[in-house]
Amino acid sequence: MIEVHDVRKQFGDVKALGGVSFSARDGQITALLGPNGAGKTTLLRTLVGLLKRDQGTVAIDGADPERDPLAVRRNIGFLTDQFGLYERLSTREYLQYFGELNGIGGAALKTRIEEVSELLAMDDILERRTKGFSQGQRIKVALARTLLHRPRNLLLDEPSRGLDVMSTRALRRALIALREDGCCVIMATHVMQEVTHLCDDVIVIAQGHTVAQGSPSDLCRRTGIENLEDAFVSLVGEEGIAA
Repeated sequence: MIEVHDVRKQFGDVKALGGVSFSARDGQITALLGPNGAGKTTLLRTLVGLLKRDQGTVAIDGADPERDPLAVRRNIGFLTDQFGLYERLSTREYLQYFGELNGIGGAALKTRIEEVSELLAMDDILERRTKGFSQGQRIKVALARTLLHRPRNLLLDEPSRGLDVMSTRALRRALIALREDGCCVIMATHVMQEVTHLCDDVIVIAQGHTVAQGSPSDLCRRTGIENLEDAFVSLVGEEGIAA
């Protein structure tokens, strides 16, 4: 479970987060929804401990990423927009390297690589060097790395960007399996269809503030608008300013 209360972060004169609060529960996929510049990526980086918050509290399964970063990182996976693939390594070699960094080795690591490969339908690229991979293939490898150590909490920054239809389907199957396994998944996305059909809960932020939280149907009822995209625009305003 991830709990956030009044988190604030400022860069010079720019207030990236001006007071974000929410809870994301285990066994659910929670969408993080907001216009560009709303603070979504800053929030995710703050949750994982890559950025130090100016104010507020964060608890990842009860642990604070600033006070106990190792405990949090053992139990969290973070997919960013920077994949960091090593192009001279094959997918398997890349995953072996990161598995060993996470203290997995031998037969256990081999088994785990096969498991994530099957989960993400990436058998066809397992023995290939990552140089020249498509955007979708690169995201698959990065997500496989994120899942290797079986984190119970996942932070995903637009995981479906650039994916073709088949890769998107594989990603959705993987996320559903993780939800069924009891993981807490927070996914920043702009894809409303993804939110409607995949996410249990939605956190809407605008200009660094929490605007609303609830299921897709809850947000529609709150605004009196049946279409989630229109409900979202109603909540944040046409210019991304909370109504």
